[in-house]
Amino acid sequence: MHIHILGICGTFMGGLAALAREAGHKVTGCDAGVYPPMSDQLRALGIDLIEGYGADQMALRPDMFVVGNVVSRARLPDGSPKFPLMEAILDAGAPYTSGPQWLSENVLQGRHVLAVAGTHGKTTTTSMLAWILEAGGLQPGFLVGGVPMNFGVSARLGQGKTFVIEADEYDTAFFDKRSKFVHYRPRTAILNNLEFDHADIFDDLAAIERQFHHLLRTVPASGRVVTNGLEESLDRVIHQGLWSELRSFGSAVSDFTARGEPHDFEVLLRGTPVGRVSWTLSGTHNQLNGLAAIAAAEHVGIAPADAAHALGRFENVRRRLETRGQVRLAGQGSPVTVYDDFAHHPTAIRTTLDGLRRRLAAAGDDGRILAVFEPRSNTMKLGTMKSQLPWSLEQADLAFCHAGGLDWDATEALAPMGSRAVVARDIDTLVASVRTAARPGDHVVCMSNGGFGGIHGRLLQALAQ
Repeated sequence: MHIHILGICGTFMGGLAALAREAGHKVTGCDAGVYPPMSDQLRALGIDLIEGYGADQMALRPDMFVVGNVVSRARLPDGSPKFPLMEAILDAGAPYTSGPQWLSENVLQGRHVLAVAGTHGKTTTTSMLAWILEAGGLQPGFLVGGVPMNFGVSARLGQGKTFVIEADEYDTAFFDKRSKFVHYRPRTAILNNLEFDHADIFDDLAAIERQFHHLLRTVPASGRVVTNGLEESLDRVIHQGLWSELRSFGSAVSDFTARGEPHDFEVLLRGTPVGRVSWTLSGTHNQLNGLAAIAAAEHVGIAPADAAHALGRFENVRRRLETRGQVRLAGQGSPVTVYDDFAHHPTAIRTTLDGLRRRLAAAGDDGRILAVFEPRSNTMKLGTMKSQLPWSLEQADLAFCHAGGLDWDATEALAPMGSRAVVARDIDTLVASVRTAARPGDHVVCMSNGGFGGIHGRLLQALAQ
């Protein structure tokens, strides 16, 4: 089969392309601003990429057009279509489908699917679970919205029966407004947490809870649902109806709990120790992610003790508090460390900074934390959660916000932080502000769900000077 993917450079669609190529399909694709690292990864697989969405791509005559959710029926100011290829597909009556639908029918069919859903931690928990299954000899397939360092790739078919997938609640396509995850039909489903997000497509938290319950409706009676016992929102989802085995984690009365610090803890199953996790990760959020992965892995025959041992060799995911470099100011004193992190929701920002603070305290490091962030997600751009930013940044000694392109006043939103907050309209000013404020021993955490203008390298260069 020849498939042509619209929006191929996104993390999900790029992973789908890699899976299709591995399965022997001919794969081509297009995107606006074909960009690395996904473009490099796809070209290395022999996948031809086309810049833009021109209608002339109809000449490729693929068996199926696979449409990413970046594509819409939007019009430009001059009235012309923003995605002329999509208009041509519709006019010609050519075959098309969504990414999740194609994946369900061509990759997931007949597999034991383990789906990881939640507002936060999907990528990390999916990676943990895939690694546990790999260490247990199950040779799983997986599709992750990031690059797990244990594997070095974001997707693979795998040789075994299991397939682990990051299950996103965002909508499927402009012609299918259901959440992506309802297409995956998992036998094991993790509900990691649930907060309001995606304000561009959901009106309120109840609307997202409804989609999560649609996911539960697809899990068979022989399946397992793993849920965070600390989340009232997930309790409401469960109480709407459950037809499968339930396992909980996190709360004092949950099935799976932890005893100890997030970097070194016992795993308890209904109060009985069944394993120990000792790893380089920090933060309570990662401890909870680990418990969720252990509970899900048990459903496919991996003993909790073996799963916990495997997590001791888990190397995390790129862009999850990933150290990008260190530099000594004027060649003196303790180095300044620059990190890259994907956090873009207030809760994710807070848990990232809290985890780093705890890690530094455990190491006797009293260095300052400088949080450098951009509100880039659709929800953050709308300003829906701007009032939560001071709360999310409490563990930061200083905060630097890139406010370029925002329709709301970041200075006003961060006013409760007083002189601890700096707002800049462009990357150059932001870098200069951090450079001026930096002291030996500082920890600079750059947080964005995008490339952030290559700020990590620019900061390291500026600090070195």
